[in-house]
Amino acid sequence: MGIHHYIFELVAPTTAIGAVFVLLLGPIFFPRAYIWFLLAYFTTFLYISVNHFLKFCLTVRNIKKNIRDWNAKQEQQSSSRDYDSKEVVKSTATNNGRITPTRNGYTSVSVSMTDDDNKYSEMESALKQYEGQYIHAFVIPNYEEPEPLLRDTIKRLAQHRNATTTYVIILAMEESEVDHVTKSASLKRTFDGSFRDFIITVHPKDVPGESRGKGSNVAFAAREACELLARKVDKRHVVFTITDSDSAIPELYIRQIEKALTESEDPYNTICSPPIFFSRNALDVPAAVRVTDIMWSIMVMQNLSNPRGLAFPCSTYSLSMVLAEQVGFWDTDKDAVGEDLHMWLKCFFKTGGVARSVPIFVPINLTNVQTTGYFSNIYARFVQAKRHYNGVADVAYSLKSAFSGEQHSTTDTESLLLSSSIMPVYNPSSGKRPSCLMSCSFFDKLVVVLHVLEAHMIPCTSGWLMFAAVPITQFLLISAYSPISSYYPSFQNPIVTSEFYAYMFSLVQAVSVLLPMPLLLCAMLYEGLHKTVDAELFKKGTNETRTWRNYTDYAWLPVSAWLFMTLPSTLACVKRLTRSNDKYVVAAKNINIFTETITE
Repeated sequence: MGIHHYIFELVAPTTAIGAVFVLLLGPIFFPRAYIWFLLAYFTTFLYISVNHFLKFCLTVRNIKKNIRDWNAKQEQQSSSRDYDSKEVVKSTATNNGRITPTRNGYTSVSVSMTDDDNKYSEMESALKQYEGQYIHAFVIPNYEEPEPLLRDTIKRLAQHRNATTTYVIILAMEESEVDHVTKSASLKRTFDGSFRDFIITVHPKDVPGESRGKGSNVAFAAREACELLARKVDKRHVVFTITDSDSAIPELYIRQIEKALTESEDPYNTICSPPIFFSRNALDVPAAVRVTDIMWSIMVMQNLSNPRGLAFPCSTYSLSMVLAEQVGFWDTDKDAVGEDLHMWLKCFFKTGGVARSVPIFVPINLTNVQTTGYFSNIYARFVQAKRHYNGVADVAYSLKSAFSGEQHSTTDTESLLLSSSIMPVYNPSSGKRPSCLMSCSFFDKLVVVLHVLEAHMIPCTSGWLMFAAVPITQFLLISAYSPISSYYPSFQNPIVTSEFYAYMFSLVQAVSVLLPMPLLLCAMLYEGLHKTVDAELFKKGTNETRTWRNYTDYAWLPVSAWLFMTLPSTLACVKRLTRSNDKYVVAAKNINIFTETITE
């Protein structure tokens, strides 16, 4: 382990601790530099926030378009079938009850009906052009999750039209869970015959060098599944979908994956990333919890509209078995706590930037953390936030991977291209190499690192600086009640003695007022999206979705930002100095919500 690795490890804790020290000591010991620092930080934050809003607008538009196109196709298909039935009845009546048998059943002998049949067949072919080409292996890791929750999640998948022919369930159990055998056997028995295959894996406990969590369980399950599936199907046709135990995956998501992979220049190195959506029990949790998850969802959504394919997945994502094998599956050490982002980074860097994201604009419906009692629910969300922000380990990992000079090889990817039955044929004699074999530029690596820093360093700094920097500076340097006024000479106070710095501080104050505006605009846009998704994708009634009263939820933003973002992210950063292992804890969920009628 080189010296650069230790330096990279210090980036996160130094940033978090430095933000607090600068907040308290900056106005006293270096006020001029501090004012410049605040202006630079606030301006950068405002630029990032505006960029987030613009990308969020694109994501919202694409999600709505996807859902409406899907519904239009379903309605068209249904209308065509109804029309087909009516024409058969009509033709029977006009031809004295005579109908003509065909290989596909019975149809009218009329020419117009034959034309309609042809149109209907063409539409059916268009809808089914992606069906059956891929085997979808759903890895569902769980540890002490309620059985009704798992049953509900799997049942939603079983209702998809191709579940019995192309879906494989990989139920990833933990040996350390007391009743894992009984629970897994019960679930397999319940869904017997519902899927192409139902695989149960049991991740052993106390594996040396492993950090317990979702990542290690997924890694074990994926390896086991690879060995089993490779005996039955071509691994080039297998797509892993990693999901959570509470993820409600619509059929449209699978259709969009197949479409994206079929159209991709390199499906093997494509990572499909959907938005996340919290609508299953959102009305039953405290507003502070609800608005926190809304903001989390917004940040994931805006990130998907990255034009360079550098979008990070969250919770649920899909990738080929080929890519998983090529990079050595999921990491299992303590630096891989944030399994979804870490796997994306591993795929990106191990393939030299070949692996990229394709956004799948179909929301995956998740549950909010829910327990009995208001304050216990708040605490449960805080515990979940601490676990999420332990993914700050990816800061050091991305810096090391981007700047350590490690090389990659495209040999495996090229050989797969030559033997692929899915992709267009790659002809090496043509002298042209498809973009999927090109190494990424230094700029792409830098962009990835900056996005990782943004994801983890802004949470641990923005809460301190945005909420407190301006008030503390005013109190220490301007207020007549300043505790340091007696021994801090006025001639050393730049805001008092310098017109330029007084203007600069006024500019800092003005920019600080604008900082929340892009996020509030995102929230307003989200409200419309939420209603659309609930009504048009999840088919919920008006009494089951958000109303104008829910706009008051955003009054909790300052509390939720500090309690569920700034504090847990700061603690996670500081904890990197000790690199201690955490106990494997799952988010609390109320099992009563999993008796709902499935309408997705």
